[in-house]
Amino acid sequence: MHKIAMHKAAFNKLLALFALALLSAGAFAQQLPDFTQLVQKNAPAVVNIRATHTGSEDIQGNQVDPQDVPEIFRRFFGPLGPGGHPHFDGTRVSLGSGFIISSDGYVLTNKHVVDGADQVVVRLSDRRELDAKVIGTDADSDIALLKVDATGLPTVAIGDSSKLKPGQWVVAIGSPFGFDHSVTHGIVSYVGRGFGGADQQYVPFIQTDVPINRGNSGGPLFNMDGQVVGINSQIVSNTGSSVGISLAIPIDIAMNTVDQLKKYGHVSRGMIGVQVQNVDRALAQSLGLPSAEGALVANVTPGSGADKGGVQVRDVILAFDGHAIDQSSDLPPLVGNTKPGSKAELKIFRDGKTITLPVMVGELPQDKNELASTGGGGAKPANALGIVVDDLTAEQRKQLGIKDGQGVVITDVRGPAAQRAGLQPGDVILMVGRKSVKSAAEFNVVARDVKPGESVMLLMRRGDATQFVAVTVPKSKG
Repeated sequence: MHKIAMHKAAFNKLLALFALALLSAGAFAQQLPDFTQLVQKNAPAVVNIRATHTGSEDIQGNQVDPQDVPEIFRRFFGPLGPGGHPHFDGTRVSLGSGFIISSDGYVLTNKHVVDGADQVVVRLSDRRELDAKVIGTDADSDIALLKVDATGLPTVAIGDSSKLKPGQWVVAIGSPFGFDHSVTHGIVSYVGRGFGGADQQYVPFIQTDVPINRGNSGGPLFNMDGQVVGINSQIVSNTGSSVGISLAIPIDIAMNTVDQLKKYGHVSRGMIGVQVQNVDRALAQSLGLPSAEGALVANVTPGSGADKGGVQVRDVILAFDGHAIDQSSDLPPLVGNTKPGSKAELKIFRDGKTITLPVMVGELPQDKNELASTGGGGAKPANALGIVVDDLTAEQRKQLGIKDGQGVVITDVRGPAAQRAGLQPGDVILMVGRKSVKSAAEFNVVARDVKPGESVMLLMRRGDATQFVAVTVPKSKG
């Protein structure tokens, strides 16, 4: 009897533990978010965007690799998948996403979704298809504002992306691979993710682990209050499909762009006139900087706000107007999104001391032929080679051993042909063909005469080595 009692007590204990586990599981399940109402409320304002392009290139000018499309999609939709397929007349259709921001037909999406399109069609949730007019685009934020001729449309609520924190739940609605109104969710992984390159250097991205694929571009990212806090823009992947790192443009940046596109037809950005780079451990040691942080000033544009404010080459910018600069990519978004004409303070590390310098924020020129950016890459190439150059300073000439009146320095390489040729920022171009160049303006004039399909020889200096490099200008689309 004693053994039976012991077994019964053990059984009851096990039963109690099982019941406790069930209660705990139920409580945990209740804590998980339910996105049903959020999706039902906002999905009608999310649209599919179809952009028609001539030729066989995709919207970014790159040949589409059929291997980037999953096998199941290739079987049903052909080698380019449902997101973009060639037609017998030589055109190509690409799909993206967008969302309605006003009941009178304004739609927000990515610039790269509609870039170069001959026709843009917006398909609403009620299956209506409306031709869209591109009101304006901004390459530096990858934003496009569209307008359809309709009224009484459902709209999204605009949130505040500055309040986002890592760990918060977010939801995406879009058309991955052309599948309309697909819903995915995840959490915010990081806020203010910056990139030092020329591609959207003014955007402090929202990084999430929300599954985003081709076709999601331009679609909304919602917070748990059902408000749009971002525009899904890019994925970081070596396969072309989601691997858990996706990037969204903060809605605060996007709506500022929208307002300026409506009012002025372009976006005005701030600049202080410095080119900066990251500080690694070796540089920090040589500069006497306690830790590898900040943005090291590599060049100061003469006459710029930074120049007039006393900024010098070798200064390390630790903060801009009270915002800490951990790495060089943190600076361009802060400066670019500051209103031109404003005053700001720079916290500078120089010769073992920390000082504060006041600077006047200028305006990034609309004529991007002139390099005038915070990060040394905001200018567009003014030539078919896809190379952005700047004049050499006296100090650079001295360091490189280059005579006065000779050569320009590459600050950004955007053209695929120049990239394939191995050109890099920091290289010095001495000649284009048989013509010597001594200024950025002169280089752009000479390089502009190079015709599509032609190859041009560049005499290039890198370090102590001088050599010719051949660059072939891509042929025009047709």
